[in-house]
Amino acid sequence: MADLKPDGYVGTPSFLKIILDKADELGIELPSLTKALVSGEAFPAALRDALSARGIAGHQVYATADVGAIAYETPAREGLVVDEGVLLEIVRPGTNDPVAPGDVGEVVVTPLENVDYPLIRFGTGDLSAILPGLSPCGRTNLRIKGWMGRADQTTKVKGMFVHPSQVAAIIARHREIVRGRLVVDNPDGADRMTLHVEVPARQSSRAEAIVASIREVTKLRGEVVFHAPGELPNDGKVIDDARKIG
Repeated sequence: MADLKPDGYVGTPSFLKIILDKADELGIELPSLTKALVSGEAFPAALRDALSARGIAGHQVYATADVGAIAYETPAREGLVVDEGVLLEIVRPGTNDPVAPGDVGEVVVTPLENVDYPLIRFGTGDLSAILPGLSPCGRTNLRIKGWMGRADQTTKVKGMFVHPSQVAAIIARHREIVRGRLVVDNPDGADRMTLHVEVPARQSSRAEAIVASIREVTKLRGEVVFHAPGELPNDGKVIDDARKIG
C-alpha cells in the first residue's frame, strides 16, 4: 500500500484495522487511503469514527455469499439502501409471514438479475427492519436499518430442541395473540419456558388453552404471561435464551 498508494480499500473492517495498526507500529504512513468499502462483518460506530479521524471515509455493504450485494450505506449514514436488483422482505422468524412496517424480523431476498443462479424468497438468517421514508442522500429505494443479529434462535430445553417455527405454530392456534416471545431461563438450576404474549385487553382467560398448546407443540411444560400490545421488545427475537451459565 505504501508503494502503490491506493485511495480505496475493499474488505472486512477488522482486517483494515489490522493493516492500519501494523502501519503505525512500523512507522509507515498511508496518506493515499481515503475511502473504504467494508463488508463481511459488523462495522461498529467506534471503528467508523476511528477511520474518519484518519481521513478515511468508511461505508458498509450488506451482502451474502449466495446473493452478493443486498444493501449499501450512503453518505447520509441513515440505514442501508436496498440494491435495485433485489426484492427484499422482512418476515417473522420461523415463518413466511411479513412483519408490520418497522418491526424486526428475518431478511428474505429475491435477486432479480441473476438468471444463472435463481433464488426465490431466500432466507438470509439475518435480522433487520425497514426504515420509513427516503434517504436524505436522495436515493429513493427501500432502506433497512442494517444487520441486527441472527434469526436462528433454536435452543435446547431439558434435552429437547425448541424452534422458532414451533413458537409460531403455538401463536397461530390463538387468534387473540398479536405477538409472542418464548423466554427460557433456569431459576434454581431448572430450565423453565415462559411464553410472553401480547393480547388486546389482557385476555388472560385463555391461559389454560395456550399452556396446553405449548405442551402439545413442544412436548414440554410451559407457562404464559400476558402483555398489552406494544409491550414486548421489538428486536426480532422469538426465543430469548436468558439462562445463566455458571
